[in-house]
Amino acid sequence: MFRQIGGAIERWLEAERGQLPLWLPVALGGGITAWLLLPDVSRWIGFLLACAAVALLGLALPGRLGRALLIGGLAMAAGCGLIWWRAEHVAAPVLARPAVVEITGRVVRVERMPAREVVRVTLLPGRRDLPPRVRVNLEARDVPAGLAPDAVVKLRARLMPPAEAAVPGGYNFARTAWFVGLGATGKGFDPVEVVTPAKASGADLRASLSTHIQSRIEGSAGGIASALATGDQGAIAEEDVEAMQRSGLAHLLSVSGLHVTAVTAAAMLLVLKLLALSPTLALRWRLPLVAAGAGALAAIGYTWLTGAEVPTIRSCVAALLVLLALSLGREAITLRLVAAGALIVLLLWPEALAGASFQLSFAAVTAIVALHESPRMQGWFGKREEGRAAAFLRGMGSLLLTGVAVELALMPIGLFHFHQAGLYGALANIVAIPLTTFVIMPIEALALLLDLVGLGGPAWWLTARALDLLLWIARTTAAAPGAVSAFPSMPNGAFGLMVAGGLWLALWRTRLRWAGAVPLVAGVAWMLATPAPDLIVTGDGRHLAIRMPDGSMALLRDRAGDYTRDMLAETGGSDAEPVALSDQPGARCSLDSCMIEHRAGDRVWRIAATRSPYTLPWAEFIALCRSVDVMISDRRLPAGCTPRWLKLDRPALARTGGVAIAFRSGRVTMVRGAGQHPWLNPPKVQPPYVPAD
Repeated sequence: MFRQIGGAIERWLEAERGQLPLWLPVALGGGITAWLLLPDVSRWIGFLLACAAVALLGLALPGRLGRALLIGGLAMAAGCGLIWWRAEHVAAPVLARPAVVEITGRVVRVERMPAREVVRVTLLPGRRDLPPRVRVNLEARDVPAGLAPDAVVKLRARLMPPAEAAVPGGYNFARTAWFVGLGATGKGFDPVEVVTPAKASGADLRASLSTHIQSRIEGSAGGIASALATGDQGAIAEEDVEAMQRSGLAHLLSVSGLHVTAVTAAAMLLVLKLLALSPTLALRWRLPLVAAGAGALAAIGYTWLTGAEVPTIRSCVAALLVLLALSLGREAITLRLVAAGALIVLLLWPEALAGASFQLSFAAVTAIVALHESPRMQGWFGKREEGRAAAFLRGMGSLLLTGVAVELALMPIGLFHFHQAGLYGALANIVAIPLTTFVIMPIEALALLLDLVGLGGPAWWLTARALDLLLWIARTTAAAPGAVSAFPSMPNGAFGLMVAGGLWLALWRTRLRWAGAVPLVAGVAWMLATPAPDLIVTGDGRHLAIRMPDGSMALLRDRAGDYTRDMLAETGGSDAEPVALSDQPGARCSLDSCMIEHRAGDRVWRIAATRSPYTLPWAEFIALCRSVDVMISDRRLPAGCTPRWLKLDRPALARTGGVAIAFRSGRVTMVRGAGQHPWLNPPKVQPPYVPAD
């Protein structure tokens, strides 16, 4: 029996032999994921030993199954060890607690955000009592002339340690900051003094180019134009950024594969056409090879100009691999190319796997390439002799089907990271992607070239009109009824099943690929069966949101900021505007505390929270604690405060982090559990307290 099963597996692997290399980056990513999910050193070592056991089993087995287990086991162990080494290698002290300090440091990065009237500056303070790298926000009016990379500045700032996720499923900035060596963030105060001016650099060119573009096109349209050219999104109004996100067009704002591909292709076409004008060059030189070299230089230069962020570098690597394949006479766009790009990125930046950018970009490219490599897709939309009308309809059908496939591939990732998914993104992208690639970017490039001789005005006018059309598409799509569906935080297991099922469907070619539908459907069912939280408490205890009978979320503090309001609503799976708890019927609120009853199933839960730092009358407060099921506060509550079920005060929340509770099922989800990842308990520094003058 075992021999028959082994023979069947061997025949299947033989049929799929061309697809086996595609699973190498998947195995490497599996090891990285295991390190991120497993809590401590003993389990990391246990995982490495398990991978070694799999590799040894593969060494003992014959045939392709043995080789697959050997290479897969080694790749998973390498992924786990690589991210572990990387986390230890980038270790740097983190600020222990908030502090107001005077900083004199070298500027390493300047990000201008005109829409928010803020300039974000990354500094190297050079003080042992401060983290080696900090980031501060400055009001635009406080920024002095000469503030640029390599300048030395002196300023006073209020710094805070990088924050972990405020609520379950939220953005874990502490982990991201750890891998980039950022030990504190905060706000700088006027005056800001430039001690040593900066030297001219490429960063100055980037900032100057962004400023020039924004001077030619005003508002969010100018911000999008500068984002396409330099990666600078700071001039785009927040409402337009939200519209781009809700409409599924936000990927156009980030310099990624679309933009690098357009620049590379334009450079190749221009060089090829110009050189082909000379019969001598056309006959003696391999012009496609020369054009490929020009495209490579354009891709590298564009990556450098836009700040050399990881997503852009990833896209540049992929473009260079395509050019290499073209130069060698190989098929350019294949799943092997995608796998090679993913492998290179994971080897250099293993932490990128956990980010939405990596997941979204590679999921989209994998879905597109896998779809178009399908024999059925090639049969439907392959080139053939036919009229222009039929060819146009066939092309539009291919574009629509590709858009739908991409939206389906990206939907689980969007739900996992952002708790929402767009419904009309495929339709919006059918117009927006060609508009951006074939109209906006070429005309903008032409306008920049014409500006060299002072003739760019008409081209800038055309660029502005095209960008206005793009913004209209985004705003109209975002405002359409049901444009976005909101879901509560997804369990890691459900997301993992959906990713595994999607990869199984995309990477295999035989009929067994359809077995991937089983984990995919199981993950979707798990996600849908996960109850939405009834109560969400942030890790500092200052903010909470409780679900109302109509599905909206009511907030404890009426004046919570937009970020907090959006975060609590998204975590609760509500797309409605949050409301004030004090205005809800049944809520009994004062300036100092608030109490409300919440019905879940056949039981009524009583929840109370403090709203101010002032001490309440002792007897009255103790009686309130004993009459409620859950008591919440951003300060330490006395030992005599004993609610019937759960007390979430400052010490408790310091252990758990943010909390989400589904009362009907009794499910309590916490941000912080037992763990030894370095960003959970990092080395800390703290400057001495200096009283203000």
